[in-house]
Amino acid sequence: MKVRTTNPESQNLIKFFNKQAKANKVKIWKYLADYLSKSKRSNIVVNIGKLVRLSSDGDIVAVPGKVLGSGLLNHKLSVAAFNFTPVARTKIEAAGGKCIDFYELVNKNPKGSNIKIIR
Repeated sequence: MKVRTTNPESQNLIKFFNKQAKANKVKIWKYLADYLSKSKRSNIVVNIGKLVRLSSDGDIVAVPGKVLGSGLLNHKLSVAAFNFTPVARTKIEAAGGKCIDFYELVNKNPKGSNIKIIR
């Protein structure tokens, strides 16, 4: 897929995902790279409330976009996203969860097992 983003950080992350997808023979990283390479108009924005509805305690969640702080988080989550609002970061950490970047997610779990993609 053609990279449509002009953000250097996004471009580096897309290249990293594609490289990891080939090296580890895992489709999840290619899937995330495809989402991040879409035009800005189709950026993904997910609220905390949606994370709560679609996950359970201790899950690892990947959001190929931005996490917003609307909603109440009542269980621990490890959330990897391109960007977090300050309110979302505070709520996730207050519930005992972690906000991590995609590089850390790939380094901890190169095979991509047990990761939920929420978009």
